[in-house]
Amino acid sequence: MAEKKRAPAFSLAARAQSFRYALAGFSVLLTTQHNAWVHAAATILVVIGALMVSLPPSEWALLFLAIGMVWGMEAMNTAIELLADEISLEQRPLIGKAKDVAAFGVLAAAITALLIGMSVFLPHLLP
Repeated sequence: MAEKKRAPAFSLAARAQSFRYALAGFSVLLTTQHNAWVHAAATILVVIGALMVSLPPSEWALLFLAIGMVWGMEAMNTAIELLADEISLEQRPLIGKAKDVAAFGVLAAAITALLIGMSVFLPHLLP
């Protein structure tokens, strides 16, 4: 019978290292993905707009969820693309389909975020 591996003990240093890895991933997004710049600009504009109209906390929460959803999907899409390109740079139908599905995930998140943003901002902007 195989012996169960125990999880390593909790370590603040290991947790700090995991944050460094995550920030390195964010750097990869910003330096290699053109759409990440679009997401960054949209994030900045949404936050500025929210500050200008003095949103209540519940509406800030909706915007933060939408922003996080788009960034998370963009990160997963990029990770899939990088892994797929590491596996093979030649045209492979299933790899192409996987990339297309991941790209749709970003598009669906972005459209949803746009709809959330409209539902939050329009009542504050229309008389």
